[in-house]
Amino acid sequence: MSRIADINIDLLLTLDALLTEQNITHAARRLGISQPAMSARLTRLREIFGERLFISSPHGRGVIPSPRAEALRPQVSEILRNITTLLEPAQFDPARSRRTFVVALHENPALMLGADLLNQLMANAPGMRLRFSLPELSRLPAEMENNEVDIYIGVSAGAHPAWIGRRLFSDKFATAQRKGHPRGTARLDIKTFCAAPHLLVSSEGDPFTGFVDRALAAKGLQRNVVMSTQSYATAPPLVASTDLLCTLPRRLLQRFTETLDLFEPPVQLAPLTISMFWHPKNDGDAANSWLRSQIFSVASDASSLP
Repeated sequence: MSRIADINIDLLLTLDALLTEQNITHAARRLGISQPAMSARLTRLREIFGERLFISSPHGRGVIPSPRAEALRPQVSEILRNITTLLEPAQFDPARSRRTFVVALHENPALMLGADLLNQLMANAPGMRLRFSLPELSRLPAEMENNEVDIYIGVSAGAHPAWIGRRLFSDKFATAQRKGHPRGTARLDIKTFCAAPHLLVSSEGDPFTGFVDRALAAKGLQRNVVMSTQSYATAPPLVASTDLLCTLPRRLLQRFTETLDLFEPPVQLAPLTISMFWHPKNDGDAANSWLRSQIFSVASDASSLP
């Protein structure tokens, strides 16, 4: 190990340059160092290998490698090639990859992006697998750090401040009712809205009070929430089969317009912003970067929907 510690990349490059140029002046120029510095390196190489390595040519300027130096030529070339490969950026070939990516996200963004994202991944990376997991916000920082989760998609309130984030899209809210609803298709006014029976999607907190109810309460109003569910996926079919109204992100409801009519809610609601987050250690990772580009591409297409 002591002899390994004696050698360094500068000496390996010097040995390679001398083997190639067989001239101390030319080798020094090749490495961008002075001739005295090159001579000092050659002296150090001779000390390490215990022999001259290069002798002056008797027929002119230059040096001739000794048999030992010639024997070192392929080994030095291979070592330098390996070091060059080591220092090259990591490559990721999606077409050949069999990696499983894990994306943590709730039902709402999963329904809006999931099918399009999978279709795009299958087109570009047929051997890859995609797993959606429900985020447990208390465990998510450790899962991101340990590469158990590659990407988190959601609202910024669920993200760790040290993560890197990028906005995917903002979404307005719409109120849905079934096709053929007895109230007709007139614009929703606040009185009709409050009197109608509503379905509320609530995954935490009071199951019968949400952001719409808080917006109404600020105006001294109250709506009639008669049913609650924790699942975004069950809301559209429930609304399509009942006389319930339901207020959800428009991008989600837009996928169910064959069975639902959509209306502007008669109360002002702040838009929902969905972002993508990743751990800083993966910012330069080729595979993670590729996945982020696919998600952003799908989200951009979703943002162009009417």
